[in-house]
Amino acid sequence: MEAMQAASTATGRTGGRSSDRVLEVLLYIVAVLLLIVLIYPLYFIVIASFSDPSAVGNGQVWLFPRGFTLDGYKELLKHENIWIGYRNTILYTVVGTAIGLIVNVSAAYALSRKDLVGRKAISLFFIFTMFFSGGLIPTFLTIRDFHMYNTFLVMVLPFSVVVYDIIVARTFFQTSIPGDLWEAAQIDGCGNLRYYVLVVLPLSKAVISVLALWIAVGYWNSYFNALIYLKNPNLYPLQLILRNILITNQMQSSLGSGEAANIALRLANMMRYSVIIVSTLPIMCLYPFVQKYFNQGVMIGAVKE
Repeated sequence: MEAMQAASTATGRTGGRSSDRVLEVLLYIVAVLLLIVLIYPLYFIVIASFSDPSAVGNGQVWLFPRGFTLDGYKELLKHENIWIGYRNTILYTVVGTAIGLIVNVSAAYALSRKDLVGRKAISLFFIFTMFFSGGLIPTFLTIRDFHMYNTFLVMVLPFSVVVYDIIVARTFFQTSIPGDLWEAAQIDGCGNLRYYVLVVLPLSKAVISVLALWIAVGYWNSYFNALIYLKNPNLYPLQLILRNILITNQMQSSLGSGEAANIALRLANMMRYSVIIVSTLPIMCLYPFVQKYFNQGVMIGAVKE
C-alpha cells in the first residue's frame, strides 16, 4: 500500500514537472514571437535606409538590403545645419534632463513626506494640471511675457515639470524608503536637505535612472515646442531641422517635372529612412545602460497607493 502511494506521488510530481516544462516552452515561444514583432520594424528601417528606394517600394526588401547604397546618408549629411541641430539637441537634452530631475524628484520627495503641510491639496493641484491646461495661446503669451520666446531657456525650463514623473517618484519614495531612516538620521543631527542628498538620493538610483531616460527621450524627440517658440534657425533642434529637410525635398519632387522630379523623389524616399536612423540611434544607445533598473521593478511600486 505504501509502495503504491509513493508511486502515485512520484507520478504526480513527474506530471507536474512536465506540465511546467510545457508551459515554460510555450512562454518562451510567445516571448520570441513578441520580440520578433517588436524588433523587425526597427530592423526593416535599418535595411531600408541602405536599400534602393524602388526595391523598398516594390516590397523586395525583407531580410537584407537590396541595391545597397549610402546615397540617402550622403545627401542627408550634406546639410550643414544637421550638426547645428545635433549640438542644440544634445544641449537641450542634457540641460533639460538635469533641470527635470532636480524639479520632479525634489517635488516628489516633498510630497512623499507625511509631515508636509497641505500635502494632499498640493498633490491635487498637480493632478488637476494633468487633465486641464490653459491651452497653447495662453502658454505662448506667458512665455513671451517672461521674455523666454526664441531663447535657449524656452526649450528646457517652462515644460520641465512632468506630473506623471512626480507621481512615479513620489510613490517610489513612499514604498521603498523606510521611514525609520529619517528618524535615525534625526537622532544623528541630520537635517532635511542633508538627509535628502546623502540618504534618499543614493537609495533612489533606480527611479532616478528611469526618470532620466524618460525625460531625455522627451527632450530628444521634441520638435513642436521649437516649432512654436523658436524662430532663430541656429536654435533649432535636430528633429525640427530633419523635418524641414524632408518637407523641402518632398516639395521639390512634387513641383519638379521629368528626370529632375524623379531624382528628387528618389532622394526624398531614401532620406526618409536615413532620417529615422540619424535621429533615433543616439538616444537608443542609452537604453542598455538603464535596462537593469527596469528589471528591478520600479514600476511595480509606482502603481501602488
